[in-house]
Amino acid sequence: MSGQQLTLLAEGRIEMLGRILRSSNATFLVQVSCREGAAWAVYKPEAGERPLSDFEPGLYRRERAAYLLSEYLGWGLVPPTVIREDSPLGIGSLQWFVENDEREHYFTLYAEAAETHDCLAQIALFDCIANNTDRKSGHVLRGHDGRVWGIDHGLCFAAHFKLRTVIWDFAGEPIPDVLLDDIAPLAQAVPAEVAALLNDMEVAALRLRVKRLLRERVLPVDDTGLRYPWPLV
Repeated sequence: MSGQQLTLLAEGRIEMLGRILRSSNATFLVQVSCREGAAWAVYKPEAGERPLSDFEPGLYRRERAAYLLSEYLGWGLVPPTVIREDSPLGIGSLQWFVENDEREHYFTLYAEAAETHDCLAQIALFDCIANNTDRKSGHVLRGHDGRVWGIDHGLCFAAHFKLRTVIWDFAGEPIPDVLLDDIAPLAQAVPAEVAALLNDMEVAALRLRVKRLLRERVLPVDDTGLRYPWPLV
């Protein structure tokens, strides 16, 4: 199905439906449509980004990089995401909209749905690799089909360590060997499609983070208790 989703995102006609509130940057719900069908997507234009001192403009590239990294690993944690230059408000990312129960998020899933724990721990590992500085609880969704997703990856891949996340429940736990095998190639080389969206320092830092995880073989612990985003949800 993802191939069809990517085609629709990359080639479909974009119709603005409305702005998604409570987002730090301008974020819009759109409909993409072509002969094969129509679907909702989340559009994040570069023109709607707030200036940041620690990230260059173009956060949409990091949204795409996170999707490509997840696909390279074979984890399927990030909804299909493309970059569109012909979008209504200019270049930006277009991500498949995950239909979900908005009352659910990381905290509720961890507390009430033990069957999601393996996937939640995998998202924690993904965030360590991607150096996610904004993993709020609401950035973890469970689709109506039960699948768990991570969204909002515009603040990832910084060269300096910036991990901020609500997912600390698995801190210190061993990383399964199968996941270590998945990430091991990243210690040697970052996929070209991902590297093209980052700068050289960010690519080198990603490799170093993977090497550390391979060496320590456990999910990191926050000894400071300060590495949380705000707001938490």
